[in-house]
Amino acid sequence: MAVLASDGSNPDVGLLYDINGLAKAAPPWFDRVMEFAGEYGIVLAMVLVVLWCWWNVRRRGAFGDSVSAVAGIVWAPLAAGIALLVNIPIRGFVERPRPFRDHQGLDVLVAGKTDFSFVSDHATLAMALGVGLFVAHRRFGLAAIGLALLEGFARVYMGVHYPTDVIGGFALGTAVALLLAPLALAVLTPVVSAVARSGRGTRLVRSRRADAVRHPEAVGIPEPRVGGPAPGAGRNGLAA
Repeated sequence: MAVLASDGSNPDVGLLYDINGLAKAAPPWFDRVMEFAGEYGIVLAMVLVVLWCWWNVRRRGAFGDSVSAVAGIVWAPLAAGIALLVNIPIRGFVERPRPFRDHQGLDVLVAGKTDFSFVSDHATLAMALGVGLFVAHRRFGLAAIGLALLEGFARVYMGVHYPTDVIGGFALGTAVALLLAPLALAVLTPVVSAVARSGRGTRLVRSRRADAVRHPEAVGIPEPRVGGPAPGAGRNGLAA
């Protein structure tokens, strides 16, 4: 891979210069924003999307739907972690240097990157998290996948990855999140269900508000009486 990228006529290198060239034309404050977003900000935003999805699911879903969705939400970060572990031998086997080591004139926004370039850890983690969340909830998953695409763009913009590093990370993250999802959910769903039926663990899957809407008697809210006397009525059915 590194040999292919060393040729200046390679589309991979040309796209690298085109995207990274935007950093040269941008004001310094924007580059600082992209540096923070590409290193930490987008991943943090994705974590918040996962938490928001969990909060939404536990407040609105029926019990069975909540169990399945929470199991999928738990799978999303697990998929990201597994994808990063799978990437370790891949990076060691390919041994592709960072683009700024082989190409001059790049505007590198993050210094000190000495490890190998293919595939991008950030792109792998972000897409595995996004696709894993998509398995649990499509709307939130699409939002997370959109953030993952932005993460990939930021890594090239910062001059620390080739476009194919990012594409490889997207492919790896997607493959891990989708291919292992059936096995993971087969294990996680009964675990989440057992937690949901336990004492305190119930609120990790179902909120009190959801229980109040579907089972008001379970949380101490009296059900309306149809055809009977109003609360506070006397023996003759008249209000006291």
